[in-house]
Amino acid sequence: MAKTETTSERYRQGAKTRRAVLGDVHVDRAERATTDFDRPFQDLITEAAWGAVWARPAWTARERSIVTIALLAALGHDEEVAMHVRATANTGATREDITEAMLHVAIYAGVPAANRAIRIAKQVYETLDAEREA
Repeated sequence: MAKTETTSERYRQGAKTRRAVLGDVHVDRAERATTDFDRPFQDLITEAAWGAVWARPAWTARERSIVTIALLAALGHDEEVAMHVRATANTGATREDITEAMLHVAIYAGVPAANRAIRIAKQVYETLDAEREA
């Protein structure tokens, strides 16, 4: 956790939510890679994205996961698509959920965006399946 004496409740909740969604391995790696240069950004996303948005009670982690993947796919944020597809193991979003989300992306954001994101999701699922079998 980057912050110390000024850590807000929203930041603490964000750190907890981030770990629940992305997993300890991912968050630990991100924290080790954080420098003075990007610490303000890491603090911002922990507090705002994870503490203020993902931690809201109105939607489940599964629902937030589906919407997030669709938005990232529509915007062409490939690394983030892959990260959030991996996180579905923690959020409960199924492969069928992601298939349905990609159909919406195709219609509302374009076939090329959905095609690219589907290719990324398939690669992530192949890796997860191989890890599970090993």
